[in-house]
Amino acid sequence: MLNEFKKFAMRGNVVDLAVGFILGGAFSTIVSSFVNDILMPPIGLLLGGVDFSELFLALDGVEYASRAAAAEAGAATINYGVFINAVISFVIVAFALFLLIRGMNRMMDKKKDEVPAEPPAKPRNEELLEEIRDLLKK
Repeated sequence: MLNEFKKFAMRGNVVDLAVGFILGGAFSTIVSSFVNDILMPPIGLLLGGVDFSELFLALDGVEYASRAAAAEAGAATINYGVFINAVISFVIVAFALFLLIRGMNRMMDKKKDEVPAEPPAKPRNEELLEEIRDLLKK
C-alpha cells in the first residue's frame, strides 16, 4: 500500500497540481494585497473617503467607530466591505485565469491549424521494387 501511495504521489499530474496549488496561494496573496493596498484606496477616495474594509453592519444596533471596536465589544457584525474586497479579488483572479486559458487555447488552435508535413518521398529503388512486386502478383 505504501508503494502504491508513493507511485500515486510521485505521478507527474499530482506533483504539477501541488506546484499549481502553492503558486495559486502565492498569487492569491499578491492579488489580495493589490486589491486592499492599491486598488481600493483610490476607489474609496473617489467615493468620498470610504475604506471598504471598514464597512460593516453591527447586528446589535449599536454604532461602533470601527470593525475593531465592534469586535472588541464582542458585537456580531456583517463585514460587507471585506466581502466586496473578496469579490474584487475573485474577479481579478478569474480574469487572469481567463487570459491564461485563452492564450493556451490559441496556442493549441495554432498547432491544429498547422498543416502536417507530407511524408518524404520513397527512394526510387523502393518504388521500382513495389512495382515489380505488384506485376509479379498479377
